[in-house]
Amino acid sequence: MDPRWGLPNTESHRDLHIWIIENLQMVPVPEPAYGNFFEKHCYVVLHVPQRLKATPGAPKDLHYWIGKMAGAGAEGAPGSLLQQLNEALGGAAVQHREVQGHESACFRSYFRSGIIYRKGGLASARKHVETNVYNIQRLLRIRGGKHVSATEVELSWHSFNKSDVFLLDLGRMMIQWNGPKASAAKKARGLFLTHSLRDRERGGRAQVSVVDDEAEATDLMEIMEAVLGHRVRNLHAAMPSKRMSELQKANVHLYQICQKSKDLVVQELSTCPLTQDLLQEENCYMLDQGSFKIYVWQGRLASLQDRGAAFRRALSFIQAKGYPSYTSVEVMDDGAESAGFKQLFRSWSGQQRKNKNLSGMGKLLQVKLDVGKLHSQPELAAQLRMVDDASGSVQVWCVQDSCRRPVDPKRHGQLCADCCYLVLYTYRRMGLTQHVLYLWQGLQATAHEISALRANAEELDLWYREALVQEHVTMGSEPPHFLAIFQGQLMIFQGRPSHSRKGHPAPAVSLFHIQGTDSYNTRTVEVPARASALNSNDVFLLVTANLCNLWFGKGCSGDQREMARTVVTIISREDMEIVLEGQEPPDFWEALGGQAPYSSNKRPPEDVCDFQPRLFECSCQAGPLVLTEVVFFSQEDLDEYDVMLLDAWQEIFLWMGAAASEWKQKAVAWGQEYLKTHPAGRSLATPIVLVKQGHEPPTFTGWFCSWDPYKWSSTQSYKEVVEGDLGAVSTISEITAEIVNFQLSRWPGNDRAGPLALRALKSSEDSSESWSSLSELGPRVGTGSRSTISRSTISRSTISRSTISSASSSSYQSSPRSLGSGGLPQEQLRHRAAKDLPEGVDPAHKEAYLSDSDFQDIFGKSKEEFYSMAKWRQQQEKQQLGFF
Repeated sequence: MDPRWGLPNTESHRDLHIWIIENLQMVPVPEPAYGNFFEKHCYVVLHVPQRLKATPGAPKDLHYWIGKMAGAGAEGAPGSLLQQLNEALGGAAVQHREVQGHESACFRSYFRSGIIYRKGGLASARKHVETNVYNIQRLLRIRGGKHVSATEVELSWHSFNKSDVFLLDLGRMMIQWNGPKASAAKKARGLFLTHSLRDRERGGRAQVSVVDDEAEATDLMEIMEAVLGHRVRNLHAAMPSKRMSELQKANVHLYQICQKSKDLVVQELSTCPLTQDLLQEENCYMLDQGSFKIYVWQGRLASLQDRGAAFRRALSFIQAKGYPSYTSVEVMDDGAESAGFKQLFRSWSGQQRKNKNLSGMGKLLQVKLDVGKLHSQPELAAQLRMVDDASGSVQVWCVQDSCRRPVDPKRHGQLCADCCYLVLYTYRRMGLTQHVLYLWQGLQATAHEISALRANAEELDLWYREALVQEHVTMGSEPPHFLAIFQGQLMIFQGRPSHSRKGHPAPAVSLFHIQGTDSYNTRTVEVPARASALNSNDVFLLVTANLCNLWFGKGCSGDQREMARTVVTIISREDMEIVLEGQEPPDFWEALGGQAPYSSNKRPPEDVCDFQPRLFECSCQAGPLVLTEVVFFSQEDLDEYDVMLLDAWQEIFLWMGAAASEWKQKAVAWGQEYLKTHPAGRSLATPIVLVKQGHEPPTFTGWFCSWDPYKWSSTQSYKEVVEGDLGAVSTISEITAEIVNFQLSRWPGNDRAGPLALRALKSSEDSSESWSSLSELGPRVGTGSRSTISRSTISRSTISRSTISSASSSSYQSSPRSLGSGGLPQEQLRHRAAKDLPEGVDPAHKEAYLSDSDFQDIFGKSKEEFYSMAKWRQQQEKQQLGFF
C-alpha cells in the first residue's frame, strides 16, 4: 500500500475505489456516494476485479474523470498522475481518460444503477452525498442505454422532452415521469436508478410514483404542476444522442510514435486487419479508431520519457485530427492490454499461452467427454462448445422447394453442398428436455433456399413454443457439437443430394477429403477430382467405377488413418486399396487428370487466440446498428427488453429478452453485420447462435461467472415494480404542503422558488387579505371550478410546521384562523360532520380554524408545537378531542 495515495491492499473486499481531486490532492470518496460526480471536479477511479486481486499482475483499470465545468488545467493532468499511480500499483493497469457525458463502456459498467451528474462543486468530499435529507427539490434527466446517467437540469417544464425519462425528486416523494415516446427499457432502467437513489439517499423511506400516462395520473400531475407550474407549450422532441455505428468503428489505423531530437514523429504503419507482430517491445504505438477511441500501446522496453508523454501525445493527436475533445483515450503496457484492444487484431497470443496449442478441437482429445461434467460445469461446455456428449436424439430435414422433407435416419449425416438442412438435436439437462436447432447452409445454396431455411426454422420454433436454440452453421465451419452428433459420419457431397439420388447419376470420378482424428471431430467433404486438391497433411479417398483408393499423405497421423478407414465403408462398397504418398500407381493419377502441384508443406500449429468473451447491447432505433459494450458482465446485465450480442470469438450468440421479440427477425442479421464490420476481418462463416431468455444452453451460460437458472421466474417485471410502489400513497395535500414549505424556506435568496411558493408569499405580504390571496391557489368549497390544488391543500400548506418556522410573522397570519378575527368558535368545529361545517372549512383540518387561545386551552399546546408532532400523534389527539 502506498501512503501517498491511500491505495488499497489486496485484503480489500471492494472492486472499486474512487477519489475526488481537491486542491491537487486525492481525497477518498465515501462508498455511499459512488456514482455521484460533481461537474466542477475531477475524479480518479480504480477498479480491480475481486476474483483477481490475489493474482500477481492482475489486470487493473485506472480512470481519470473530467467534469464538464472543471478548470482548463484538468485536461493535461491525467498523464503524470495516472502514471505515478500505475507505478504505485506495480504496473499492469490500463489507464483511461474519461470526459463527462462521454465515458467509456468500461467506466459505465462499474455503476450498474447509473451515474448521477451533480451541479457545481463541493467544499469537502465528506459531504459528497447526504443521506436522509428530505428538504430537497431537483429534476434529473435520465438517459442512456444499458447503463444510464442522470443529469440535474433546470426545474422547469422547458427541460422535458418526449423521449427521455425524468425524475422529480421532492425529498419524501420521487416522481418518475416517462416521456410518451420513451421505450419500455428506458422506463425500466430509469426506475432502477430511482429506486437506487431512494435506497442510498433516503434509506428506502421515500415514496416512489410513476407517471406513464398523464391522463391516468392526475394526482401526480397536480403535484408536478405545483412545483413546475402549468405547462404552457407542447413537449419538444429529444435531441438524438451521437453514437458511432459499427461501420464507423471499423476504420482503424496503427501509428508508431517516437521522439527525434525535439520533434515528435508519427508514422502510419498499417490499417485493418492488423497483426500482433507489428507491435515491437522497444517502441510506443497509437491505434486510431476514429473519434470513438485512441489507444496508446507502450512496449515493455519503451523509455520512461515516452511512457510519461502518452496522454499528452494522444491529446495532441486528437486535436490534429479534429476529433471531439471528449474522445476517449486508453493507455496500456505490453502484456496488460484490454479485451477491446486485442480484438482489433486478426489474432492475439498472450505471453502465458504462446507455447500452448490447445484449440477447442484439441481439447476434445484430452478431455473425456462426460455429460455430467458438461452440465455441472457450464464453463467447460462453453470452452469445448459442447452442450453435452452428443448422445441425444437427432432429426434431419432437407429444405427443398420451400418445404422441409425428412431425411432417412440411415442417411442423416449425408448432406449436399447446394442444399440447406435443419438438424434438430434433443437432449436432457437438469431434468428438462432441451433443443438445439442447427440451420446448415451449403456453400452452393441459393438465396431463395437460404430464405426458405429460415422460414422453416421459424415454423419449427413456433411448434416447440419458441424454446429452440437456433444455431446458424455454414458448410466448412461446423461447430464441434454438430460434428459430434454424426459420430464421424458427416459427409458433404457436391452437386447432388446423396439421400435422394434418383435422376442424379454419380460422377465418373469422385475425390473426398477426410479431416479428423476421432468420431467427435471428423468431417468428409467432396472436393474437385484433380491432383491440386491433395494435401500431404491429410487423407483422401478416390472413387471411380473400377477402383477405390485411400490415399495417405506423408504428414497425416495414425489417428487420421484409422478414422478414415471407418469412413470409407459408408462412401463406397468397392474393395479399398491403400495408396501412400509417393507410391501412387499410374491409374491413380490418370483418374485425377494427371499429376499437378499440391500443398505439401507441413501444416503450422493452429493459432490459439487469447481473446476474452465480450458482451454488447444491440440498438438500431435510429439507423445503423450500434453496439454498446458491457464490461465485467454478469447475468444481471441481461434484461427482458434487451437484444445482447455475446462474442465468444469462435461463435456469436444473440440473446433475446422475453420482451424483445419484435427484433427477432433482425437479430441474426445484426450478428452478420457485426462480423462483416469487425476490424479484425472476422470470418463471415462464424456460427451465429440465437438464444431466448429462459432457454440458455450451457455453451452460453458458461461464459458468465455464475448463472441462476431460476432468475427469470423470480424477477419482477417493470409493471410489477410500479404496482409495488403504489402502497401507502400520501395525499396530494400533504405533498403540496411540503412543496410550499420548502420553497418558502428558500425565499428570497433562491431564484428556484416555484410558482406555488411565490403566490403563497405574495398572499402572506398582505395580512388583511391573506386568506383571499391564498385562495387563488384553488377553488373555494362549493365551487365547481377545476384546479390543480384542492382547498385541503391550501389549508395544510398554510399551517405546516416548516411554514411557521420559515416565513415571516405576516406569513404566519395566512393560516386558517385569519378567516375571522380570533378564529371560529369551537362549537362550530368540534364533533361536527363535514356537511355541518361552515363554508370554506377543510374537514380534514378543523382544528386549524380555532383561535390561538382556544387551541391552547383545548390541546394544551400551541399550534406550532402541535404541527411539529408526528402525523400519527396529531391524528390521535384530534380523534380524542373531537376534531377528527
